[in-house]
Amino acid sequence: MAIQRPTIGDLKQIANNLHMQLTDLEAEEYLSIMQANFDAYDLIDELADEIPEVHYPRTEPYRPDITENYLNAWYYKTEVKGALTGKLSGKTVALKDNVSLAQVPMMNGSSTLEGFIPDYDATVVTRMLDEGATILGKATCEHFCLSGGSHTSDPAPVHNPYRHGYCAGGSSSGSAALVSNGDVDLAIACDQGGSIRIPAAFCGVYGMKPTHGLVPYSGIMPIENTIDHAGPISRSVQDNALLLEVIAGVDGLDPRQYGVHVENYTSYLNRGVNGLKIGVVKEGFALPNMDQRVAEKVRQAAAEFEKLGAIVEEISLPEHQLAGALWTPIGCEGLTAQMMHGNGMGFNWSGLYDVKLLDKHKDWRQKADQLSPTLKVCMFVGEYGIRNYSGRYYAKAQNIVRRARAGYDQKLAEYDLLLMPTLPIVAQPLPDSDSSLTEYITRAFEMIGNTAPQDITGHPAMSVPCGLVDDLPVGMMLIGRHFNEGTIYQAAAAFEAAVDWKTF
Repeated sequence: MAIQRPTIGDLKQIANNLHMQLTDLEAEEYLSIMQANFDAYDLIDELADEIPEVHYPRTEPYRPDITENYLNAWYYKTEVKGALTGKLSGKTVALKDNVSLAQVPMMNGSSTLEGFIPDYDATVVTRMLDEGATILGKATCEHFCLSGGSHTSDPAPVHNPYRHGYCAGGSSSGSAALVSNGDVDLAIACDQGGSIRIPAAFCGVYGMKPTHGLVPYSGIMPIENTIDHAGPISRSVQDNALLLEVIAGVDGLDPRQYGVHVENYTSYLNRGVNGLKIGVVKEGFALPNMDQRVAEKVRQAAAEFEKLGAIVEEISLPEHQLAGALWTPIGCEGLTAQMMHGNGMGFNWSGLYDVKLLDKHKDWRQKADQLSPTLKVCMFVGEYGIRNYSGRYYAKAQNIVRRARAGYDQKLAEYDLLLMPTLPIVAQPLPDSDSSLTEYITRAFEMIGNTAPQDITGHPAMSVPCGLVDDLPVGMMLIGRHFNEGTIYQAAAAFEAAVDWKTF
């Protein structure tokens, strides 16, 4: 099938968009020269796309009503049974709704993408099914994943299992809520500013953001390649480590994967913490909105590690605050360029592109007013930086990332793990439907101060439940060296075995 050729008028407009002027005669001559190039486009158009095969049948998907979706945590339900045996045999899984599951709708929390149905399974999906998992459907997520709150998803907010009407955290809101509520054993979540760890902390479950690139992002809708992470949410450390064993490792399709080192994570679970050195990061307790009751719970958890034989010391890590500042130009300009102007895929990387998703997502321009205020504000910042400063702050921030990463690395050369609150607060009430723009946006980003930095530096970080404040869960965050998730699991398992976090 031949692609449509540009007219003289089309080419003159293209040139004008590129700040050039053409006469009609020049445009006509250029078009004549360009025909051979368009012949190559015709050839590509005729060829079948190169996408993964789908190996496991699935039941007809459906959108559950409130009778089986009280928390609004499911987007679509289905059943995909994996292999008869494997590490995940008997385990049920929910997928964040930015993870492709063939033949099942995916809208990434946004009405502008509603109606999109992927043609293939994400790498993590295939790996879980090959190890015997049963996938039960797609979990609600926040609007294009741009919220740490759970009030931005179309069409309705996700509720916290511990208190209806309260935030479940985001952007992997449904993933954490379903695991916490017992609807599934495990969930896949994604994290660009804290979106695995925030809902895990608010919902009282375990959420691991692995080292950048450890888990392939192939078949998951990106936000920005340098901060995209995927990882597991679970009710136990054992299950979390087991799922990471299954989904980690190079797939040859993801440019985020470089120098990847995979381990047998479950082998760390019974090692205890005797002799481990843990640095308690004072900057992590100094956020402006730090609830001192939350801080005290996390300090009590740090003291518990000392009782278990670890060496626990308070340290200063100024680069923690630096990394948080770097997130703004990288996150905002990066997502505007890749996820929005680049139609979800962007350019200049080699790997698995979802052409069908690109074709669907490009239509956001005709529905831009439907985008959430949280996405809009990030786009406004990003577009301003790109248009007025030519992306120089994105570029400079990426250079300075090396300084922030080195600061973390220096402390992690002295200590086996770093420790701080996952979030400065416990779950807050969901904003009213008529809330102001300021409240709506503030409630989406008020909790990311400690979680965004590790998306910038790429270090693994896990939220571990460590008590209740006002009957709502508190999360403690453990941070490790690159590709050293095992030591995080080692400490988390020791704490899990020593205390009942709900009465801690």
